[in-house]
Amino acid sequence: MNAHIKKVYVPMTETGFYILLCLRDTMHGYGIVQKVEAITQGEIKLSPGTMYGSLSKMEKDGLIHFVREEDKRKLYRITELGNQVLELEIMRIERLYRTMKEVQ
Repeated sequence: MNAHIKKVYVPMTETGFYILLCLRDTMHGYGIVQKVEAITQGEIKLSPGTMYGSLSKMEKDGLIHFVREEDKRKLYRITELGNQVLELEIMRIERLYRTMKEVQ
């Protein structure tokens, strides 16, 4: 992973985190919006502008890739680089959580 990718994506925005988390399965943008809303029990609602801008940037940076088009919807999936970035973020969040628990 190059320094640019690490600098841009770690720490991640919630939007980026949830997109990569969802794209461990092949999905389209609207499917991601629905899944994020479901897994966060409605606390996070991704707007289409944010979603599609993030998908475009992540594809350009090699974190996700276009799989195929189905019913006029583009399907994406996380790449190995995307998995590495997601794992770094998960480890960062776990470290924050452990630290918070130790301080209480």
